[in-house]
Amino acid sequence: METHEFFLYLLIILITARVFAELATRLQAPAVIGELFAGIVLGPSLLGWIEPFEAIKLMAEIGIILLLFEVGMGTDVKRLVRTGLKSFIVAIIGFILPLVFGFSLSFYVFDLPFLVSLFVGGTLTATSIGITVRVLSDLKRQNAAEGQIVLGAAILDDVLGVVLLALLYEFSLGGGISIINTGKVLVFIMSFFILAPIAAKLISLVIKKFDATSEIPGLIPTSIVSLVLFFAWLANALGAPELLGGFAAGLALSRRFFLPLGMALKSEDQFSYRIEKQMYPIIHLFTPIFFVFVGLSLNLHEIDWSSPFIWTFSVSLLVTAFIGKLIGAFVINEPWSVRWIVGISMIPRGEVGLIFAELGRISGVFSNEVYAGMIIVIAFTTLLPPFILKWLYTTHAYDLKHH
Repeated sequence: METHEFFLYLLIILITARVFAELATRLQAPAVIGELFAGIVLGPSLLGWIEPFEAIKLMAEIGIILLLFEVGMGTDVKRLVRTGLKSFIVAIIGFILPLVFGFSLSFYVFDLPFLVSLFVGGTLTATSIGITVRVLSDLKRQNAAEGQIVLGAAILDDVLGVVLLALLYEFSLGGGISIINTGKVLVFIMSFFILAPIAAKLISLVIKKFDATSEIPGLIPTSIVSLVLFFAWLANALGAPELLGGFAAGLALSRRFFLPLGMALKSEDQFSYRIEKQMYPIIHLFTPIFFVFVGLSLNLHEIDWSSPFIWTFSVSLLVTAFIGKLIGAFVINEPWSVRWIVGISMIPRGEVGLIFAELGRISGVFSNEVYAGMIIVIAFTTLLPPFILKWLYTTHAYDLKHH
């Protein structure tokens, strides 16, 4: 590809992603849906203007790593500890049941291979904390009792999801599904999560010191992006996905992170806030490229829409995706209005689900039909819950006010 062609394609991707994201938010839908649809429109499914070529793929991978960095930055470990048992129950049940249901449906009903079924179940475990926080914030309920439960559960879901993603990544590389491989990955992950935050905190102190004396602008974003990329490389070197490096770096630099056993290094909220503020434009330049790339990678023309598989597969998994998250909320000791809100809040798969699906596709685990089915499920589980939540809050406003 000629350089000027790449510039033109990148320009089209960025502008189209922005336009469709704006349209989605004006229609009260998550921006990620608009960016995904932009990829479908530009790619082989509709206009066929842009193929998912290698340069865009590399930029999309940077986007995934920075997206997980942002998720890590937004992870509030103290909130998870405060919300306690109810968040734990919602998260664990909402993680295990979709995994078991999705795997069982795929393996026993649709006769998909073991690893494919495991990836399908893994994709259904995801919860998009970004979409959940956005909806609760719009409704001014993020600090309410149900909001605290949801946010705590979504944080734990994120951590469990990243660990599962690392395991699936190892399996997809041909390492095979075995106790030894699983144990190896878990040891690497535990070591990484123990050492990486300490290293990141120490490095942040160095960055802060040089930032105070530097006369050239841009030291913080340059240093933090370098740190994230280093952690991504290190995670891969230890046998975990690069995404884990981005997540660990974000988690360590979060204003709300603390190290256990009294090892906390003093964290200054003002400096962490400056990191968030200066990284935000970079993150939101690259992450839309990832979502557009997901759409570009999906060729709807290659799918046999007359086949009953795609419809039964998508619908059954969609039902499973809803039920698996709702059951976890239904078992906690809260009024039914709160249980419904907590359950619906945990359903959006959003960007986290797309990361799972994309890993399944690029590793060759998902066929085009299975990948399309997963995209359909992720799209509907992302699109419907915000509207259902707003209806529930309107319907149960009196009960919630007096709860």
